[in-house]
Amino acid sequence: MKTLLIVLNLIALLVVPTAALAQQSLISDPEIYEKKHFTEQCTKAEFSDTFVTRQDINNDGLIDAVVNEGELTCDGKKGPQCNDDGCTYNFYLQVAEGGYFMIATAQIYGYDFVKRFGNMVLAMKMHPRFCDRTEGEACIVTARVRGTKFVTISKK
Repeated sequence: MKTLLIVLNLIALLVVPTAALAQQSLISDPEIYEKKHFTEQCTKAEFSDTFVTRQDINNDGLIDAVVNEGELTCDGKKGPQCNDDGCTYNFYLQVAEGGYFMIATAQIYGYDFVKRFGNMVLAMKMHPRFCDRTEGEACIVTARVRGTKFVTISKK
Protein backbone atom coordinates (compact mmCIF):
# COMPACT_ATOMS: atom_id res chain seq x y z
CA MET A 1 0.00 0.00 0.00
CA LYS A 2 2.82 2.38 0.92
CA THR A 3 4.57 1.66 -2.40
CA LEU A 4 1.37 2.44 -4.30
CA LEU A 5 1.06 5.82 -2.57
CA ILE A 6 4.68 6.68 -3.42
CA VAL A 7 4.14 5.73 -7.07
CA LEU A 8 0.93 7.83 -7.23
CA ASN A 9 2.72 10.82 -5.68
CA LEU A 10 5.56 10.52 -8.20
CA ILE A 11 3.09 10.37 -11.08
CA ALA A 12 1.29 13.45 -9.72
CA LEU A 13 4.58 15.35 -9.46
CA LEU A 14 5.40 14.53 -13.07
CA VAL A 15 1.95 15.32 -14.49
CA VAL A 16 0.93 18.47 -12.57
CA PRO A 17 3.84 20.74 -13.64
CA THR A 18 3.24 19.82 -17.29
CA ALA A 19 -0.46 20.65 -17.03
CA ALA A 20 0.29 23.94 -15.26
CA LEU A 21 2.57 25.06 -18.09
CA ALA A 22 0.01 24.32 -20.80
CA GLN A 23 -1.34 27.44 -22.49
CA GLN A 24 -4.90 28.11 -23.44
CA SER A 25 -5.51 27.47 -27.12
CA LEU A 26 -6.33 30.45 -29.30
CA ILE A 27 -9.68 30.49 -31.04
CA SER A 28 -10.25 32.17 -34.39
CA ASP A 29 -13.45 34.01 -33.41
CA PRO A 30 -15.28 34.00 -30.04
CA GLU A 31 -18.64 34.56 -31.71
CA ILE A 32 -18.31 31.42 -33.85
CA TYR A 33 -16.92 29.47 -30.87
CA GLU A 34 -19.71 30.48 -28.46
CA LYS A 35 -22.52 30.06 -30.98
CA LYS A 36 -21.26 26.60 -31.89
CA HIS A 37 -21.18 25.66 -28.20
CA PHE A 38 -24.79 26.75 -27.64
CA THR A 39 -26.16 25.23 -30.84
CA GLU A 40 -24.76 21.92 -29.53
CA GLN A 41 -26.24 22.47 -26.04
CA CYS A 42 -29.70 23.68 -27.10
CA THR A 43 -32.24 22.07 -29.40
CA LYS A 44 -32.93 25.58 -30.72
CA ALA A 45 -30.52 28.45 -30.00
CA GLU A 46 -31.27 32.05 -30.95
CA PHE A 47 -28.83 34.95 -30.53
CA SER A 48 -29.68 38.66 -30.40
CA ASP A 49 -27.58 41.26 -32.20
CA THR A 50 -25.98 42.17 -28.86
CA PHE A 51 -24.86 38.63 -28.00
CA VAL A 52 -21.30 39.72 -28.92
CA THR A 53 -19.87 43.21 -28.49
CA ARG A 54 -16.59 43.97 -30.19
CA GLN A 55 -14.42 46.67 -28.63
CA ASP A 56 -10.88 47.20 -27.38
CA ILE A 57 -11.14 46.40 -23.66
CA ASN A 58 -7.42 46.42 -22.81
CA ASN A 59 -6.29 49.60 -24.60
CA ASP A 60 -3.90 47.81 -26.99
CA GLY A 61 -5.56 48.91 -30.23
CA LEU A 62 -6.87 45.42 -31.08
CA ILE A 63 -10.61 44.77 -31.14
CA ASP A 64 -11.58 42.32 -28.40
CA ALA A 65 -14.92 40.59 -27.80
CA VAL A 66 -17.41 40.40 -24.94
CA VAL A 67 -20.09 37.69 -25.04
CA ASN A 68 -23.32 38.29 -23.09
CA GLU A 69 -25.03 34.95 -22.51
CA GLY A 70 -28.15 36.85 -21.40
CA GLU A 71 -28.71 37.59 -25.09
CA LEU A 72 -29.09 33.89 -25.87
CA THR A 73 -32.46 32.16 -26.08
CA CYS A 74 -32.03 28.42 -25.55
CA ASP A 75 -35.05 26.23 -26.21
CA GLY A 76 -37.37 29.20 -25.68
CA LYS A 77 -35.73 30.42 -22.44
CA LYS A 78 -33.91 33.75 -22.64
CA GLY A 79 -30.63 33.85 -20.70
CA PRO A 80 -30.91 30.35 -19.26
CA GLN A 81 -27.93 30.80 -16.92
CA CYS A 82 -28.96 34.26 -15.67
CA ASN A 83 -29.89 34.47 -11.99
CA ASP A 84 -29.99 36.99 -9.10
CA ASP A 85 -26.27 37.67 -9.67
CA GLY A 86 -26.87 38.66 -13.30
CA CYS A 87 -25.89 36.95 -16.53
CA THR A 88 -22.66 35.33 -17.62
CA TYR A 89 -20.32 37.54 -19.63
CA ASN A 90 -17.19 36.08 -21.24
CA PHE A 91 -14.33 38.47 -22.00
CA TYR A 92 -11.96 37.61 -24.86
CA LEU A 93 -8.73 39.40 -25.84
CA GLN A 94 -7.42 39.44 -29.37
CA VAL A 95 -3.69 38.87 -29.80
CA ALA A 96 -1.45 40.41 -32.45
CA GLU A 97 -0.51 36.97 -33.80
CA GLY A 98 -4.18 36.39 -34.64
CA GLY A 99 -6.91 34.74 -32.65
CA TYR A 100 -8.51 35.30 -29.26
CA PHE A 101 -8.36 33.81 -25.78
CA MET A 102 -10.75 34.14 -22.84
CA ILE A 103 -9.40 36.15 -19.93
CA ALA A 104 -12.44 36.25 -17.66
CA THR A 105 -15.96 35.09 -17.05
CA ALA A 106 -18.18 37.20 -14.81
CA GLN A 107 -21.74 36.98 -13.54
CA ILE A 108 -22.86 40.62 -13.85
CA TYR A 109 -25.91 42.76 -14.61
CA GLY A 110 -24.05 44.63 -17.34
CA TYR A 111 -21.17 47.00 -17.86
CA ASP A 112 -20.24 50.40 -19.22
CA PHE A 113 -16.97 51.15 -20.93
CA VAL A 114 -15.78 54.52 -19.61
CA LYS A 115 -12.64 56.65 -19.74
CA ARG A 116 -10.81 57.17 -16.44
CA PHE A 117 -7.46 58.92 -16.17
CA GLY A 118 -6.91 58.57 -19.93
CA ASN A 119 -7.61 54.83 -20.09
CA MET A 120 -10.77 52.96 -20.92
CA VAL A 121 -12.06 50.87 -18.03
CA LEU A 122 -14.99 48.54 -17.40
CA ALA A 123 -17.59 49.68 -14.86
CA MET A 124 -19.37 46.40 -14.12
CA LYS A 125 -22.76 46.38 -12.41
CA MET A 126 -22.79 43.50 -9.94
CA HIS A 127 -24.81 42.10 -7.06
CA PRO A 128 -24.42 44.27 -3.89
CA ARG A 129 -22.61 41.43 -2.08
CA PHE A 130 -19.56 42.06 -4.27
CA CYS A 131 -19.21 45.38 -2.41
CA ASP A 132 -19.82 43.73 0.98
CA ARG A 133 -23.48 44.84 1.09
CA THR A 134 -26.45 42.54 1.64
CA GLU A 135 -28.98 44.69 -0.24
CA GLY A 136 -29.52 47.98 -2.02
CA GLU A 137 -28.39 49.27 -5.37
CA ALA A 138 -26.11 47.31 -7.64
CA CYS A 139 -22.43 47.39 -6.80
CA ILE A 140 -20.20 49.07 -9.40
CA VAL A 141 -16.83 47.37 -9.72
CA THR A 142 -14.46 49.36 -11.90
CA ALA A 143 -11.63 47.37 -13.45
CA ARG A 144 -9.10 47.75 -16.19
CA VAL A 145 -7.45 45.03 -18.15
CA ARG A 146 -3.71 45.14 -17.61
CA GLY A 147 -1.90 42.61 -19.71
CA THR A 148 -4.11 39.56 -19.45
CA LYS A 149 -5.64 40.25 -16.02
CA PHE A 150 -8.54 42.26 -14.67
CA VAL A 151 -7.26 44.74 -12.07
CA THR A 152 -9.92 46.16 -9.76
CA ILE A 153 -9.68 49.94 -9.42
CA SER A 154 -12.67 50.57 -7.17
CA LYS A 155 -15.87 49.14 -5.70
CA LYS A 156 -18.90 51.32 -4.92
